[in-house]
Amino acid sequence: MSGVWVFKNGVVRLVENPGVDSFDGSRQGSNTRRKLLIHTPSNEAITSYAVLEHKLSILGWERYYDDPDLLQFHKRSTVHLISLPKDFSKFKSMHMFDIVVKNRNMFEVRDV
Repeated sequence: MSGVWVFKNGVVRLVENPGVDSFDGSRQGSNTRRKLLIHTPSNEAITSYAVLEHKLSILGWERYYDDPDLLQFHKRSTVHLISLPKDFSKFKSMHMFDIVVKNRNMFEVRDV
């Protein structure tokens, strides 16, 4: 595990890519690499919420419509909830890693 420890707003976090702000995913440096969510069984890049929703539904995730500002998915067999910003342009690496953790061996995050 490599990276830089960053102290911000009273919280210490390990940042793997110090050119990217770990709290909101915004770019600070010009040489930072973009992250991409990949569906590993098909090796397909997730380029829209429509593609992601289709992949998640196959895995047993159901869409919640409670919050108009979020896309939320729940899997009945677990207590997990995936919450994503409604606007795909605000879909950051922290959201991608949340999906990866809750769907082991089905998704991965790659640098592009």
